Amino acid sequence: MSVSSHTDTHSTSVPSASSASTHATGVADSGRWSTRRIAVYALFVALSMAVSFIEFPLIPGVPWLKYDPSGIVCLVAGFAYGPAAAVLVSVLGFVPHVFADPWGSLMAIAVALAMSVPAALVYRRLRTRRGALIGIIAGAVVALVVAIIGNLLVTPIYADMTVEQVAAMIVPALLPFNLAKLAVHGVVTFLIYKPISNLLNR
Repeated sequence: MSVSSHTDTHSTSVPSASSASTHATGVADSGRWSTRRIAVYALFVALSMAVSFIEFPLIPGVPWLKYDPSGIVCLVAGFAYGPAAAVLVSVLGFVPHVFADPWGSLMAIAVALAMSVPAALVYRRLRTRRGALIGIIAGAVVALVVAIIGNLLVTPIYADMTVEQVAAMIVPALLPFNLAKLAVHGVVTFLIYKPISNLLNR
């Protein structure tokens, strides 16, 4: 199919239906979610669920603080499809853990949302590598605050610890772990989000 010479990046004409359906990453023109969009969301959720079971310690001396790469999936989904995708993947990706570890799952969901949603909001407004970097940094800062506050509020409930005991672990354990975790999320996402987004939007 030939492309009109007027349909360049400076054109203000309305894109054709075929073009919109090929490159749309949001709600379809009809106002309903497309089958393709639902399928891709389901793929992201399934991938997040799968990798959430891959856990390993990041910081020596605190083996009970374990890293899993599901946050990367949430970030990539948010960059590719927007904040709504980040919310769905962040929440539904931890469903398998809710019954076995409800409090831990609540913490994981809160941190995933805190990083992926702000990052997706920034990137939606500034769709460049710089925008992605700013979004990742902004999300990491919010997620770090949520992680520390969440530990102070939630950990004493299920870990038989006082708030003071948890607070004493912030500098030697919680802060280094969460910084390392969010750094890995951010670096990996920054390296892979663009190729994956391009692949999804073909």
